[in-house]
Amino acid sequence: MAHAKNHPYHILNPSLWPFLGALGAFIMLGGAVLYFHDMGPWAMLIGLALVLFVMYGWWSDVVHEGEVGDHTPVVMIGLRYGVIMFIMSEVMFFVAWFWTFIKHALYPMTEGSPLVDGTWPPAGIETFDPWGLPLINTLILLCSGAATTWAHHAIQHDDRKGFIQGLSLAIFLGLMFTVFQAVEYSEAQFSFSGNIYGASFFMATGFHGFHVIIGTIFLAVNLIRGLKGQMNSEHHLGFEAAAWYWHFVDVVWLFLFAVIYIWGS
Repeated sequence: MAHAKNHPYHILNPSLWPFLGALGAFIMLGGAVLYFHDMGPWAMLIGLALVLFVMYGWWSDVVHEGEVGDHTPVVMIGLRYGVIMFIMSEVMFFVAWFWTFIKHALYPMTEGSPLVDGTWPPAGIETFDPWGLPLINTLILLCSGAATTWAHHAIQHDDRKGFIQGLSLAIFLGLMFTVFQAVEYSEAQFSFSGNIYGASFFMATGFHGFHVIIGTIFLAVNLIRGLKGQMNSEHHLGFEAAAWYWHFVDVVWLFLFAVIYIWGS
């Protein structure tokens, strides 16, 4: 009786994952510095491999905890708060890229002479037509978000078929977005280096594209779990987190489309 659980919390066992994750991040960072100094990418790649291994192992443990009943209602509240705070940190990450783009658009300076007003976009920059591929990608992401909502509604009502169909469509549209963005980049008439417009454009849209890839993988993992029967109306917290993340990616793109593709050009 002294060891009986009389509370709704999940007390974690000692784990090596935090230490290995920190070690992998340190090796990856140090390897990146060495790579920048022409010492080869191997240390960075080893660190990256260790980080990916920790991500797989740690999240597998979290999934297992949910399957064995450790994710009580109180625990799930804490997990949801964690996802919300993570997304808030991601919002602030993108605020930095919007900040630099808007600052340079409102107060353009001539290169080499910060006291002389310049033009925006800088002279010689041919921007994208926002009503071409950018508009198509906007519609693709909006449809993908709608498909994710369809899947979310279906799993809440134990409609496994609708969940699989909606999630599959969302993943397919996410892949389409990535392909079309790669096509767009291949047609760019400006480069990353040599001008502030290209640097701001590729950092903002490139990091968003990276988040789309992460979100697509996130949804794909939940699709695999759904096909294995690991999701139901009572336990689908993993998919709920993925859906929140995907909607965040959608909203960021709407701001990118409005600010960078339409207003900024």
